[in-house]
Amino acid sequence: MHTVNKTSTGLPSRWPMALAFAFSAIVLLAVGVLAWHGPHPTAGVIDALVLLLLMLLIALYRRTVAAGLPRQLLKAGALQDAIFNSANFSCIATDAQGVIQIFNVGAERMLGYAAHEVVDKLTPAGISDAQEIIARAQALSAELDTPITPGVEALVFKAKRGIEDIYELTYIRKDGSRFPAMVSVTALRDAQSKVIGYLLIGTDNTARKRVEAEQALLDQRLQEHEQYTRSLVESNNVELEKARQVADKANRAKSEFLSSMSHELRTPLNAVLGFAQLMASDVPPPSVPQQRSLEQILKGGWYLLRLINEILDLAMIESGKVTMSEEAMSLLDVLQDCQAMIAPQAEKRGIDMHFPQCGRAFYVHADRTRVKQVMINLLSNAIKYNESGGSVRVECSQHGNRVRASVTDSGAGLSTEQMAQLFQPFNRLGQESGTEEGTGIGLVVTRQLVELMGGEIGVDSTVGVGTTFWVEFKASSAPELVLGQGEALPVVQENQETQRTLLYVEDNPANLALVEQLIARRSDLKLLTAIDAHLGMDLARTYQPDIILMDINLPGLSGFGALRLLHDDPLTSHIPVMALSANAVPRDIEKGLEAGFFRYLTKPIKVAEFMDALDVALHHAAAHGLADDIHALR
Repeated sequence: MHTVNKTSTGLPSRWPMALAFAFSAIVLLAVGVLAWHGPHPTAGVIDALVLLLLMLLIALYRRTVAAGLPRQLLKAGALQDAIFNSANFSCIATDAQGVIQIFNVGAERMLGYAAHEVVDKLTPAGISDAQEIIARAQALSAELDTPITPGVEALVFKAKRGIEDIYELTYIRKDGSRFPAMVSVTALRDAQSKVIGYLLIGTDNTARKRVEAEQALLDQRLQEHEQYTRSLVESNNVELEKARQVADKANRAKSEFLSSMSHELRTPLNAVLGFAQLMASDVPPPSVPQQRSLEQILKGGWYLLRLINEILDLAMIESGKVTMSEEAMSLLDVLQDCQAMIAPQAEKRGIDMHFPQCGRAFYVHADRTRVKQVMINLLSNAIKYNESGGSVRVECSQHGNRVRASVTDSGAGLSTEQMAQLFQPFNRLGQESGTEEGTGIGLVVTRQLVELMGGEIGVDSTVGVGTTFWVEFKASSAPELVLGQGEALPVVQENQETQRTLLYVEDNPANLALVEQLIARRSDLKLLTAIDAHLGMDLARTYQPDIILMDINLPGLSGFGALRLLHDDPLTSHIPVMALSANAVPRDIEKGLEAGFFRYLTKPIKVAEFMDALDVALHHAAAHGLADDIHALR
């Protein structure tokens, strides 16, 4: 008869070991599951582990309470058998030498072996990757500074010394296939803490490894995509920078072209219009046929100049090269200037002009030169496309922070279709076959200038009644008057018999000849000429002229360079220098005045304006010369 040994508690002698074995199994199972799920297991996983532990405690409690009921135990190993056979993990228990003693259902399912094929026959090393075991032995030897033999010792070395040990290992199935497993190893000890075996609980790590591999692949692809995106962005940035440099170069080339074209077109026009003006005002006067011919020359020349200006303005606006010098200014002052400028055109057509007569100045914040250009264009169109003997009325009003100027004519008016095409470049609205000259550019330039100043332009028209063009600008308060603190210059009583000296620096023979003939008509002036800046500066130091007239595009040293040298030289720094140049775009004029030119005159020369500018410069030179003498006497 089989005899069951009893402990002092009345339990079978295998019972303590079985309970220890079962408890170790569940604890290691918990460790393995937590290792599988990482540092943040789900609530469901935690609940399952708690339930298993509670089951164990209940079982222990029942066994303890029922110690006197041996018939209810069925078998000494019932508990561990239930745990092992129902768990979805491999549970391999060995003896102290590492030979497998228990091989549960989970292990059979994972590894393909039946329990009887491995129990008392194999060690866990026999179903593991040999190279990994060798590598583990070497790593542990280095870590613990003690020699470790590859084999089962490498698998249980830490557990034997009471060190928690969980590691990854490749298991080899019976059919030779492999799979990664997460293995938790613990030592089984008797009541005297002697190692009596080892428990290896393993879980199939294939799914996790697959997820990790997929995650690694995803990370790699994301990194590659990031690198590609970064390289693409960097490449695009390089391309954008190259494109920007090309665009900047093109813009500079366009600006240089515009400036060059302005100069090249205006230079011959200066000779044509200048000499035509001289001939028209000659003494004795030209004959009637000659006068008519001269009028045609002047008319065609000034019209050509206007076309050049409009085309250059449009090109500069489209290339973004137009700069605005906005300030508080009186709109009525600008309109008064415009009234004087368009009066001859209105008289010739018999147009009655009505300008606002009021005490309000209507201050706006805008570029004075461009506002004048806008209003001149609107007034010229109102005269040009008006009925003979008609009228033009100019009105100003303010609404809130906007000031409006309107120009109303009594012409034929515009249809709805015409107004829809009004601001299209080169569209003359069917006037191509008419008698009035034009290109269809003026209104386009006008609108763009108004918008660049933050303004607005509009039109209202009734066929058979007339048309009203209006522009609005930002209202402004009156500018503060800046009063000079220095002494007033003395009033100069000029001696008309005293001949003054004008030095003209110009390399173009036609321009030199034109100015020579203009100065020849003035008995109060004598002319010195130089064909380059260096010769001009030598003459200025030697003869001390009253005023200097300077071209800009000179060979060698430019007019700007010559101006700097003249201002730096004590012998010539007091002499007013006026520019006379075919570089006539507004920015050229601004640059000239900023550089220190007393005046900046543009070609073609308008004789009356040219003579007036000379008089102003001569008066300035005389006044400053007298002031210097007074200060010297003091």
